[in-house]
Amino acid sequence: MRSAPTARRLTAAAAVLLALTGCGAQVGDSAAEPAPAGADTALHDALPEAVRQAGVIRFAGDSHPPYRTVAADGAITGIDKDFQDALGELLGVRTETIVVDSLPAALQGMLSNRYDAFNGPVKVTAEREKQFDTITWMTTRTSYVVPANAPVPIPATDALCGKRVAVVTASVVEEQLRQLSAFCERTGRGAVQSIGLADTNATLLAAQSGRAEAAGMTQAAAIDVTTQQKGVYTYVTQTEEQGATADKLALYVPKSGQLGPVLHQAFGALFASGRYQQIMQKWGLTDVTVPQPEFNAGTPA
Repeated sequence: MRSAPTARRLTAAAAVLLALTGCGAQVGDSAAEPAPAGADTALHDALPEAVRQAGVIRFAGDSHPPYRTVAADGAITGIDKDFQDALGELLGVRTETIVVDSLPAALQGMLSNRYDAFNGPVKVTAEREKQFDTITWMTTRTSYVVPANAPVPIPATDALCGKRVAVVTASVVEEQLRQLSAFCERTGRGAVQSIGLADTNATLLAAQSGRAEAAGMTQAAAIDVTTQQKGVYTYVTQTEEQGATADKLALYVPKSGQLGPVLHQAFGALFASGRYQQIMQKWGLTDVTVPQPEFNAGTPA
């Protein structure tokens, strides 16, 4: 149950039911609420009881275009919103986003039961899968966005050796930047200085203001920034020689809530119907799709 008041109301309702139907009534005999029209009945019925009762899945979400763009009035658009809408329709529940200021806030908030899920982008790791179930739905490489009018041109990622790069704290990009810095040192150039900030907008502001020479982000985000602000930014992409990997990015769900397996099945249904491909194509991300969603891909089988 989600709260003590809810538990008391359910207990009272059960007592009334027993009084009306006599001693033959059995606790737990009441049928579950039917799935709303348009929902997948089997998936709806498989939802944890707390989610069915609440009728909503609460997603944490930081400002991270193109995954989530938060407007001045609080409205949210982006890949995450499109996938939430699709999952909500399929599962027969509402979805809502509570804006948080960082990845650590999203992860801790889920463990504290303030949120049910977070759609990333978060790299899959075995360490995090000790507490969270993950559903991998895309891959990415790390890119670095540079102001087009930068005083020192950055034609390739090795030009960032000895420079300052702003990244979102605790993100997959922060780890990739350490690999780039190690490459710089191995090849006799200066290490990259990492500047950790709260969100993507803050990293772009740092690059524009001269506090950093570039803003590190996922390739998908770099594509979005340079497309939406043509002529304002350019970007370069880290190579495998520089330690880059095609990282698996996933939706995170606390294991304790038992929602993860259901969301994995729901994602599988979106793949099978073609809805997944439609959303990824809409956002120009066909290069980072995966053939099927993977469940807990970071943990050895």
